[in-house]
Amino acid sequence: MDKLERVFALQAAFNDAINKTRHLEDISDDEWVRKFSLALIVEVGELLEATEFKWWKNPRPIDREHLKEEIADVFHFVVSIALAAGMDAEELFERFLRKHQENIDRQQGRSAKPGYDLREMEAPSP
Repeated sequence: MDKLERVFALQAAFNDAINKTRHLEDISDDEWVRKFSLALIVEVGELLEATEFKWWKNPRPIDREHLKEEIADVFHFVVSIALAAGMDAEELFERFLRKHQENIDRQQGRSAKPGYDLREMEAPSP
């Protein structure tokens, strides 16, 4: 079992345990996608807070340990969303690879997606 498969297995077991303990077994996968997506938004907000982004406050160094905890929390919910959507580690990996290649193609002007043609770029103003 590779690391991503292990992450998916651990998260699935954790979600199942919560569902049993909290009597949440009747919630549909579609509803779980919504619930986990909302939780993800909250976690991303906590991640943003950890970056000390508030330029209007006295600057402080980022607490890297706290930042890393928030990144792990975000990842938990991303995996939970994938599970509720019916994805396994292999499918997520394959979709990541396809999207990654598309992102590269876009940035190199090789995509059919509008707005990425490098010949259309304006030269920066002096």
